[in-house]
Amino acid sequence: MESPILAAAAGAAAMLLLVVAVLAVTRRRRSRQDLEAMLAAAQRESDLLRGRLEELTARAMPRPADRPAAPARSVEEQADFVITHVGEPEPETAAPTRGIAVPDRLVLSATLGEPLVKVAALSHGVRRALSAESRNRIWFEMRREVRASRRRRRLLRKRLERDYRARVRASDDLALEDLR
Repeated sequence: MESPILAAAAGAAAMLLLVVAVLAVTRRRRSRQDLEAMLAAAQRESDLLRGRLEELTARAMPRPADRPAAPARSVEEQADFVITHVGEPEPETAAPTRGIAVPDRLVLSATLGEPLVKVAALSHGVRRALSAESRNRIWFEMRREVRASRRRRRLLRKRLERDYRARVRASDDLALEDLR
């Protein structure tokens, strides 16, 4: 009896394996076809963009066919400023070049302005924190807080003593009743 059940189970497993294999192959084929289609679309799009770029470039820089292309300039001709010497004094024949004049006030404002403002703000805050009025206010608040804390502890202690005495009386009353 076990052999027909075992054979049926093996047949069902083989069928299931066959179905999974067929699904995997068809899905792989479908995904490969999708990828090929996407690649073809991307190539078409890049060809269109390349053609448009060439068209726009030709419109922006028209170059007649009869005019020869300009020869490439050398590196020295392309540079506006070339360093010819370093560490040597400038020749006096050259025209002196003056930089932009920057007033002293602007330099001082830029270099000392922000740090000076920060120091001024800090010193103002420290001076205000250490003033007599501020110290007295802090002392008063601390003293008031200490008094309130003492008062709370005293009330808690009294309440705990009252509860303890009540428990002791209750246990004494129960002990007396047991004796009777």
